[in-house]
Amino acid sequence: MNVMRTAKPSFNRRALATQAMQAATATRAKAKLDQASPICIYGLCETLGIPVRFNNINMEGMYQRGLPPRIHLSARRPLPRRAYNCAHELGHHVFGHGSSIDELREDAKAQPCEDPKEFLADAFAGFILMPIIGLRRAFSVRGWTPETATPAQIFTIACEFGVGYATLLTHLSAGVNMLSRGRAAALQRVTPKALRTDILGALTPEPLIVADRHRAAPTLDAEVKTLLLLPPGTEVTGGGLAFERDLATGRLFRAVKPGILQASAGDWAVFVRVAPVQKNELYGYVGLAQYRHLEEDPDE
Repeated sequence: MNVMRTAKPSFNRRALATQAMQAATATRAKAKLDQASPICIYGLCETLGIPVRFNNINMEGMYQRGLPPRIHLSARRPLPRRAYNCAHELGHHVFGHGSSIDELREDAKAQPCEDPKEFLADAFAGFILMPIIGLRRAFSVRGWTPETATPAQIFTIACEFGVGYATLLTHLSAGVNMLSRGRAAALQRVTPKALRTDILGALTPEPLIVADRHRAAPTLDAEVKTLLLLPPGTEVTGGGLAFERDLATGRLFRAVKPGILQASAGDWAVFVRVAPVQKNELYGYVGLAQYRHLEEDPDE
């Protein structure tokens, strides 16, 4: 008699996810960061003594073990994806993995990873960028719940944590169990283009970042040509952001030149850090992450 055998996972995903969560908590503590707030992943790497460099390479990223260890990221990927990839490569470092190259892949955990090291790095990236305490705060302070949130509301939360819409949905459902798989699948069907059209009321190809008055992060990273929907009545210092138009949900700006500037609306304020893009616009800033938002030298 033939016996049907089902394929078993090659490793215990739940145990590894718990290990990743504990490592993320310990890494935040080591860097003297709290366990709830959104973070700048590049600043965390700098604190840990790990230089991060953006390169014009057609891959996700690379972890280079050594003294010092280094992280290389593709400047060709969208801004939120670069942050996630940096967290993934940091995971390789935290777990003591050897040098590794991560090739192009779909959004976080879209397809179950069969390599335990890659699974660990992915899970670590989710927990270090999107801790469950921070996610709960982000929804509750706005009076939203993951299960009933609209795509635009999910996108707003994703922007606060500096990750992509699909990455947040996957972490909410597969990482922290705050969202049912069915609802996550329904929300995943909304395309980035449809999201921007719904939020802005017009079709636009440029990347969009949404920040409301509940945004807790003190900084906001953007690139030249990125659109930023900020709270109603927002005023900006400096010439890095150009006013586009007022919407019912906020004031729309476009990032026009690199640098650091302040945007404020009443008692709400944020430092906007704008990085350049290459002149051919095929990819973003190339160089060390710590210098990504320095103003361009007009004499160069």
